[in-house]
Amino acid sequence: MSGKMKKHSEDLSFSFSRWFRRVSANTPSTFIVTVAIIGYAIFLFSGGLYTLVVQPIMVYPGGSTIYFLYPNLSMQFGGDTIIAAILYSMGFFGMLSIYQSAKSASKPKQAYMLLIAGISLLLISYIFIESAINFKITGGI
Repeated sequence: MSGKMKKHSEDLSFSFSRWFRRVSANTPSTFIVTVAIIGYAIFLFSGGLYTLVVQPIMVYPGGSTIYFLYPNLSMQFGGDTIIAAILYSMGFFGMLSIYQSAKSASKPKQAYMLLIAGISLLLISYIFIESAINFKITGGI
């Protein structure tokens, strides 16, 4: 009985060491690393770290209107973080679409559509980010 147990434990340690060797030798794909880095950058640029540390309220119900953006540059609502993350993501996908349009030059119709979509996303993102900053600078007026 003890011989069977010893043999089973040796097989288990061998399979564990083989699994550990396989896991430690693997490297994550470049796509996963790139997506993680871009997601982390968008999280930081949008103010996610501030939102985690300070834990501000999401929105401010000011009478008949609801404020998603804090009307000052020194602070922010939780809605600021979400809006900024969406706008930065739109800008990133616009740039990615422009890049993909340059890669598909052999199909002019598809390249043109991707280029138009990318420029549109990039411009919309830029205009809304600038208007949000202008809203914060002028104090919400």
